[in-house]
Amino acid sequence: MTDPLNKQAASPPSIKKLGIGTVAIMNIVAVVSLRGLPAEAEYGLSSIFYYLFAAVFFLVPVSLVAAELATGWSEKGGIFRWVGEAFGPKLAFLAMFMLWIEVTVWFPTALTFGAVSLAFIGPDQRWDEALSANKYFILCIVLGIYWLATFIAFRGVATFAKVSKWGGIIGTIVPAIIIIVLGFSYLFGGNTPQIKLSMDEVIPDFTNFDNVVLAASIFLFYAGMEMNAIHVSEVENPKRNYPIAIMLSAIGTVLIFVLGTLAIAFVIPQADINLTQSLLVAYDDMFKWAGLEWLGPVIAVALAVGVLAGVVTWVAGPSSGLLVVAKAGYLPRWWQHTNKNGMATHVLLVQAVLVSLLSVLFVVLPSVQAVYQILSQLTVILYLIMYLLMFAAAIYLRYSQPTRARPYRIPGGAAGMWIVGGAGFIGSLLAFLFSFIPPSQISVGSPSMYVGILIGLTLFFCALPFFIYWMRKPAWRAPDSDFAPFTWQAAAAGASGSIPPMGAVAAPPASRQSPASKS
Repeated sequence: MTDPLNKQAASPPSIKKLGIGTVAIMNIVAVVSLRGLPAEAEYGLSSIFYYLFAAVFFLVPVSLVAAELATGWSEKGGIFRWVGEAFGPKLAFLAMFMLWIEVTVWFPTALTFGAVSLAFIGPDQRWDEALSANKYFILCIVLGIYWLATFIAFRGVATFAKVSKWGGIIGTIVPAIIIIVLGFSYLFGGNTPQIKLSMDEVIPDFTNFDNVVLAASIFLFYAGMEMNAIHVSEVENPKRNYPIAIMLSAIGTVLIFVLGTLAIAFVIPQADINLTQSLLVAYDDMFKWAGLEWLGPVIAVALAVGVLAGVVTWVAGPSSGLLVVAKAGYLPRWWQHTNKNGMATHVLLVQAVLVSLLSVLFVVLPSVQAVYQILSQLTVILYLIMYLLMFAAAIYLRYSQPTRARPYRIPGGAAGMWIVGGAGFIGSLLAFLFSFIPPSQISVGSPSMYVGILIGLTLFFCALPFFIYWMRKPAWRAPDSDFAPFTWQAAAAGASGSIPPMGAVAAPPASRQSPASKS
């Protein structure tokens, strides 16, 4: 994705207006992660095509659409607010639930990378590789660190903020610079690269459909750019400067991903690429070539710090968003329980249990790589459902609420929104469909079981929020909820002469009176 682990880009309010460079850097730090580079290194030079395709049809659309939605509907709720304004609370709850469960599913894969990094702190690479492939070692590290992170989250923002403050820099930016510099130094030093370097290798072989399956996960690499859209109102001259900042951050992000991926591809033969180990193996091989073997354990610890710090930060993030929605009346009071630090303890505990159950798949499926790939693809699928709803909502709101004030508006009128939002929707839909196809490059046991697990888990996690919504009761709304009514809900209540209380449970979409339904 980014990964969600690098979405810690939400920054404290600033008195001064944000400049182009500041916004661009914020977005790069929010999105960039090194964890998934080995998956794209399998494609060699053709990875350039996939990165550019995903940037045009996902990264830029997400950034611009989220900027318009965040500034136009800045009340509490985020994705729940945006989708609810367009399609009502039922689909809004689905979108919010997808965000929360996606992060929950993502945790085992992120911590797997952290566990593999820790396995490579030993002096013997062959022994390290064996340890990193041990399912029980991975499971123990994932469960131990996640539950530790959960208990740290219980102590509130101040505590886990101290843990994660420098994790992004130590575990992502510095290692990215190192691997790019060493990888290209290896190439320019006269060594034979493990991939063909010719222009005809840039365009993928579309006659081999397997070549696009793993590439679907590249969309999640760019996920998270919407997290900074809330800062658009703080940007100086946002109509001009924000799109420029988006372009700069998109270029910077693509360059880091492309150059980092190629650095791995130069050193590791395609047949030897391992989704969980290759990044560490590439570092070790580069350090040996450069005579810097002693840096191997250091970089392994740095990568683990980056992953673990990000997980500590994001254990509480989406849960806090779900808490806001719960208090608005969409989850029972049990889910709304908070401790003295204001943390949603019951939501965090349920999340921890789900992470533990998913992690146990490591001892059920035939290899760590198979589980890693299934959970990674499930993360993509669930997250893309949320994005599909977001893009559709942005387009719909241009017609249902055309006069709504939007401090930032995608230029070009309705056509501009259709081009940008439509590109994001189509790109997300293609990635969603490809995510169900088992990759031939990885042993996942039975292909039918692989697809069956993905379909089954997707249907389960999509049906669950609808069931919860169907079961909702007025008594679920917390007295202290400050969730503002949706625009169409307030308009309907105003027409009847009564304003609904803050946080009231919204009526089903079929019974609402929105501007769109009146027309």
